Amino acid sequence: MNLESLLASVGINIGLAMVILFLFSILKKQPSNAAIYYARPLSKRHPITFPPFSLRRFIPSFSWIARAFRVTEDEILQTNGLDALIVIRLFKFGINFFTVCSSVGLLILLPINFGGQPASSDSYRSMDSCTISNIKTGSNMLWVHFMCLWFISLYGLHLLYREYSEILVKRIQQVRNLRHRPDQFTTLVREIPVCGEHQARGCCVDHFFSKHHPYSYHSYKMLYDGKDIEDLSKQARYVHEKVQGLRKKCEGKKHGKESDECRDDLLKITGLEEKLEELCRKIRQLQSEDMLEGKELPVAFVTFKSRWGAAMAAQTQQHTNPLLWITEMAPEPSDVSWRNLSIQYKILPVYKIGVILAATLLTIFFAVPVTAVQGIAKFEKLKKWFPPAMAIEFIPGLSSVVTGYLPSAVLKGFIYIVPFAMLGMAKLGGSISKSKEEIKACNMVFYFLLGNVFFLSLISGSLLDEIGEYVSHPKNLPSHLAALVSSQWLWQLGEQFGATFLQIQDVYETVYDTCGTFWPFIHHYIIVAIILMQITMIGLFGLKSKPAASVSTIPLLLLTIMFNEYCKIRFLPAFRSHSIQNAVENDELDEKSSEMEHSFDKAIEEYLQPCLVPVSFTQSDSSLYQPLITSW
Repeated sequence: MNLESLLASVGINIGLAMVILFLFSILKKQPSNAAIYYARPLSKRHPITFPPFSLRRFIPSFSWIARAFRVTEDEILQTNGLDALIVIRLFKFGINFFTVCSSVGLLILLPINFGGQPASSDSYRSMDSCTISNIKTGSNMLWVHFMCLWFISLYGLHLLYREYSEILVKRIQQVRNLRHRPDQFTTLVREIPVCGEHQARGCCVDHFFSKHHPYSYHSYKMLYDGKDIEDLSKQARYVHEKVQGLRKKCEGKKHGKESDECRDDLLKITGLEEKLEELCRKIRQLQSEDMLEGKELPVAFVTFKSRWGAAMAAQTQQHTNPLLWITEMAPEPSDVSWRNLSIQYKILPVYKIGVILAATLLTIFFAVPVTAVQGIAKFEKLKKWFPPAMAIEFIPGLSSVVTGYLPSAVLKGFIYIVPFAMLGMAKLGGSISKSKEEIKACNMVFYFLLGNVFFLSLISGSLLDEIGEYVSHPKNLPSHLAALVSSQWLWQLGEQFGATFLQIQDVYETVYDTCGTFWPFIHHYIIVAIILMQITMIGLFGLKSKPAASVSTIPLLLLTIMFNEYCKIRFLPAFRSHSIQNAVENDELDEKSSEMEHSFDKAIEEYLQPCLVPVSFTQSDSSLYQPLITSW
């Protein structure tokens, strides 16, 4: 990429960003868009005031940006939860880290790289003169890169440790603030055996926990195979929507001349109402206890009289056979993935392997658009293999736009569909909660971007030129690839950061609050990026004939790995489970306020399987129609 292409890309991106910023500022001031821009306060019935109709409503204003920066972390934690706060802190971490990295790069490394070799006429037009590839082989200036690498790595590790420790404190505080949530009293139990005496699993659950947890066990709720009920519910909803449509259609014609057609619609409505009543009768029949007895799944939610009892049951092995009575802390009721709970625990590895294979195939097939996009970026090399592309040069400025902005736009367009595909595959992996599905999707997207967009684009962008180079001079391949890495590092780093930003922004929805469970995975992603940077520099120092710098970087790599292992020991267990100490402290708070019994009594009622929800299809009052079926 030359300077003109870089400036074209920067100009287009800044221009688009400003246009979007202006449109957002204007559209959010229009009352007709209140449902889009103020959905949260409207759902809570908070009044929204808009400026009177005047020219001010169509002039961009940016005072809301300053207000956003003034919001405190406690306000975010109270209104949106810890997951939302982690997203904000991730942005702050990125700003702090990349500000230091950019300062080091611009003030120290850029002048050294630019003066590394005598500049030719073409080097001023190429971005290679600003990278480490412009430094002479064996130059002592490489030691400056070595020192900057140590400084940036240690600074990043310092920020990570500070974030991990502070988020852990906030997680403990958030769990205490949300101590009345039912998931803190509830344990998910899987692989429940059948009772030999009653040939049922429900009584087996009650007998087992009454015997082994006599002082803390409270109650249980079995899960059932509700596929038949779900199918009937879908049919009932379809019929109900059809009745709704016919009623609205007939209501619009009741004062017109089409009375005969309206009478036909009323006859259809009567028949559909009878069908709807029959479907609801079948659903209620299937929801009865007698019909559900033979459809028990080996899964149950078990509640305890204290958080201590739930934590003890979830974190200990219940049976000598580890494949029976498998327990773990239950997710929040709104976070439960009910469909996956019907999957047998023994075959879960098959589902996980299938998801990994599907993600691998997607990564492989994605190589085609990446190769094509990077071929556009290497326009000079593309002309050698596709001569008609030279026609672009006859239009002034078009080649800079094509090589500078078009590859990034096309690549982001392809990347946009990846998170949806990965999330769809993650839902088939057997996770017990939606949050774990999204965490798996994040993992797959991260490694997809790392292995495909990063590594593959470095190679595929020069694939057209590398084929002949590799065949004619195979010994030069390592050094040539090193030059490619250094020459595209800055651009690829921006691509990675932007793509990761979008994915994290899409994963963190306020449907549930995991109390910061996402942070260990974000920490892992950043550690992997730092390790990748260090490994790359070890190879570059070796190819630049500085073996001493390569060897001296190995301790930094080992230090980073040791730091990551220490964080796993120091912080990670507190994010995977609730400690007994915190559980007891929260129980003591409820005992002092006499809220303990109320909390665990209502806990089990929150875990109501969707297929067991009573059916209810009602209509609003109207002179044309009456309620179809009332709730029972």
